[in-house]
Amino acid sequence: MNDWMSERVSRLNLSRHPEGGHFREVYRSSSTLPLPRGQRNLLTCIHFLLGPGEFSRWHRVRADEAWCFYEGAPIDLYLLDDAGHLAQHRLGPSPGGEALVVVPAGYWQAAECRGQPGSHVTCAVAPGFDFSDFRLAAPGELAGLCPDQEALVRRLGG
Repeated sequence: MNDWMSERVSRLNLSRHPEGGHFREVYRSSSTLPLPRGQRNLLTCIHFLLGPGEFSRWHRVRADEAWCFYEGAPIDLYLLDDAGHLAQHRLGPSPGGEALVVVPAGYWQAAECRGQPGSHVTCAVAPGFDFSDFRLAAPGELAGLCPDQEALVRRLGG
């Protein structure tokens, strides 16, 4: 881990995330919403960091998730639906880079840091994040969804 990443992981008190990278929840609304799967907070927000060469493995969340670029290197964010449509978005300070990308509920998503010194984003989930609404793809599970991008899908843990 480079100095830029180490300083932020320490200062922001981040922990390893099961999908990869480092995170810490910084907001959970006190208001809740009754859903068929249980009560959920209206909104949650996290800091999320990926270091150079790190990626966030394919996962899905049963809520909308907004990725907001904060600082550092660009991040490529990939979205994959169950019909096999793959979209790529670049978050960050590069030409054509976006400041905000929303991942619709239920889409598969993966991300990777595209350079030095690392990437810092914030992610907001509504209805609020709950680990029971989160699922990591099993290795090889998603490869058949997008045959023309199978190598990319497998490389990012799907």
